[in-house]
Amino acid sequence: MNEVSSKKSVLSDHLQDEIEDWISRYPIDQKQSAVLGALRALQHEEGYLPVEKMDAIAEYLEMPAIAVYEVASFYSMFELKPVGKHTISVCTNLSCMLRGADEIVEHLKNKLDIDLGESTPDGKFYLKQEEECLAACCGAPMMQVDHVYKENLTVEKVDAILKELDHKN
Repeated sequence: MNEVSSKKSVLSDHLQDEIEDWISRYPIDQKQSAVLGALRALQHEEGYLPVEKMDAIAEYLEMPAIAVYEVASFYSMFELKPVGKHTISVCTNLSCMLRGADEIVEHLKNKLDIDLGESTPDGKFYLKQEEECLAACCGAPMMQVDHVYKENLTVEKVDAILKELDHKN
């Protein structure tokens, strides 16, 4: 088995299929354009971006590993270390702040007994660092839970969302 095959073997068949789908969307000589889609698929599969698998993606896309790391570390949607199963991002930009986002953040921190950027000890929840804007100003205050928007939040709605997520585990 050569080095390329060896690196690719750390990627699941499903992930390789997803990467191939992303590659097919770009000109043949622009494989590296699929890096965002590949990283998104990896994070969906793993919950974060392990270095070994980012290296395999770099090899797969025929690009330097450092370029993949740069993309992964630039975007706030990617996690570079293991985090809780359910990711919670609260928008704290102006519209959300004016409609109570600070109260929502404080409630989540108290309810989950964690700070921003931390996961609960049981690994169920991860409260991301504050998000500058999640582009749902009309539904302020809002948060994104596992990449699904939750809008017009109140403390009661947040509690119901957490209860529902807790029962999914």
